[in-house]
Amino acid sequence: MISRLLELFLAYEEDANVKLVIVKYQTLLQPCHFLNSIEQFSLSLAPIFTNRGERKSICAGGDVAAVVRDINEGNWRLGANFFRKEFTLNYLMATYSKPQVSILNGIVMGGGAGVSIHGRFRVALRIRYVSHLNLILKLGKCLHSSVVFAMPETALGLFPDVGASYYLSRLPGFFGNACYIFGLHTCALKMRYVGLTGARLDGAEMLTCGLATHFVPSTHPALKDKSAYHRMDVINKCFSRRTVEEIFSALEAEAANGENDWLLTTIQSLKKASPMSLKISLRSIREGRLQGVGQCLVREYRMVCHVMQGEVSKDFREGCRAILLDKDRNPKWEPSKLELINDHMVEQYFSKLDDEEWEELKLPARSKLPVTAIAKL
Repeated sequence: MISRLLELFLAYEEDANVKLVIVKYQTLLQPCHFLNSIEQFSLSLAPIFTNRGERKSICAGGDVAAVVRDINEGNWRLGANFFRKEFTLNYLMATYSKPQVSILNGIVMGGGAGVSIHGRFRVALRIRYVSHLNLILKLGKCLHSSVVFAMPETALGLFPDVGASYYLSRLPGFFGNACYIFGLHTCALKMRYVGLTGARLDGAEMLTCGLATHFVPSTHPALKDKSAYHRMDVINKCFSRRTVEEIFSALEAEAANGENDWLLTTIQSLKKASPMSLKISLRSIREGRLQGVGQCLVREYRMVCHVMQGEVSKDFREGCRAILLDKDRNPKWEPSKLELINDHMVEQYFSKLDDEEWEELKLPARSKLPVTAIAKL
């Protein structure tokens, strides 16, 4: 699927007849009834990519289980090739010369986020029958499926990739990354929170933080009472800390002042995650704030190759075994504690691989780009 999408995006960028690309994601248990009409309509306007899988979708992320199988068989370079193509696609989408509309319906997680969040316009859906899509383009109706976004990689021994260190570090609050004053410069504390904990966001939260640019129906959605956005003061206070250990301490101090379900859930999510993943994810999102999307993807490619090579830690294999394969949900992380990880171990993930056959990610040259794409370079 990744290879095919890369081919199509390259071809459509060169095709003068293509003026617009609409990327449609559907993760319902049944295919949408209007797929054929979309395809017929798209011929007169622009290509539209759809995933018709009845039980799975690329929207829910890449086939990590297959990558781990290759790693266990001593073929981690096959996984590296997959990520090379995926990150190249992410870069192409982020810097595309033609308008893209990503219609987000269902589960948008991991690799699926990479082939949607980089689009210029990102429409989150939350209605039973999407007749309002006629306001965007005459796409007809679709079965109900609210959008859910997450980057759950730290629970798998990985880190938020597919350019997540770029887009997570640029969203409001310490939901994500760098410590900026809550207000005009609230970029990324809440996304730091999302990137480390794997917390799920609904369509209203996606629109509020900027992951989505539009919402259907068109009226601005209300945030739920339990939304993490109502806890921005605590998120900013705790996730602005310099290290993962300090974030833990701040959260536990808040919980000691008065326990609530959200604090306990957040602490438990961090405790269940791979300690190494938390360390490298925090640094990655922080560095992404000062880098263009290409630099972020090149760095993330280095990181993912180190993860697959497994010389510092084999947590990716273990996380996939526990969550995806054996499903005992009881990974044995190594190192098992944050205090067992030193700065040199973390630094290795950000350095070139000591492997003669390994090559850096080489991204395609870009030209004649719109201002929106140039701003990402």
